[in-house]
Amino acid sequence: MLKNLVLTGGLYHPFADASRTLQALLNEAGFASTVTDDLDHGFAELATGNYDLLTVYALRWTMPQEKFAAQRAESAFSPSPAQRQALQQHLDAGKGVLALHTAAICFDDWPEWQDAVGARWTWGHSYHPPLGTVQVQPTANSHPIVAGLPAFALEDEAYTDMVVAPGVQPLMEVRAAGQTEFSPCLWTRTLPSGRLVYDALGHDSASLANSVHRQIIQRAARWASGQTL
Repeated sequence: MLKNLVLTGGLYHPFADASRTLQALLNEAGFASTVTDDLDHGFAELATGNYDLLTVYALRWTMPQEKFAAQRAESAFSPSPAQRQALQQHLDAGKGVLALHTAAICFDDWPEWQDAVGARWTWGHSYHPPLGTVQVQPTANSHPIVAGLPAFALEDEAYTDMVVAPGVQPLMEVRAAGQTEFSPCLWTRTLPSGRLVYDALGHDSASLANSVHRQIIQRAARWASGQTL
């Protein structure tokens, strides 16, 4: 099996439970996953070079906004230079990254991370309607990650008005009840060496376990790690 490192944890999401669901569905796709919510330990693991895939499923950022002042001392996070280098070495080795949901909010003081993900959450502009039923539809049916998959509905958050880089390849889009327009929610990013897939869905275990969404995640992990689908 391929080796996958999952960095997780953070506010407002049931990451512990959802990460177990993620671990199980990726195991079905051929990945043995090590899951940690200790990001210092996680980046140290990444630096060993022993992982084929890095999955970021976390909500950890510098938290400069005043409304997070009470949680800042315990939860704020900024990757050190050595930790940033560990990710760069992972990518330079041609390995993959799977970035899920809140990964676009993570590591907000690390421009290279935001560039790799292909999106940036802008506080005061980006938003999502309350957790509820969202409609998801493919936009690139020929790509192997979404080929043959139908439009579907699930309970999740529709991330809206993120700053999306022009170089991404959109694969699916999402719309929540009351919204008139769809927003991109799944794309690939081919980097100079490695590959990245960003999936803006995945609030909780129910989202990850959805019959269509789980296939997307499994395919995305395999594609990001260089496997043929």
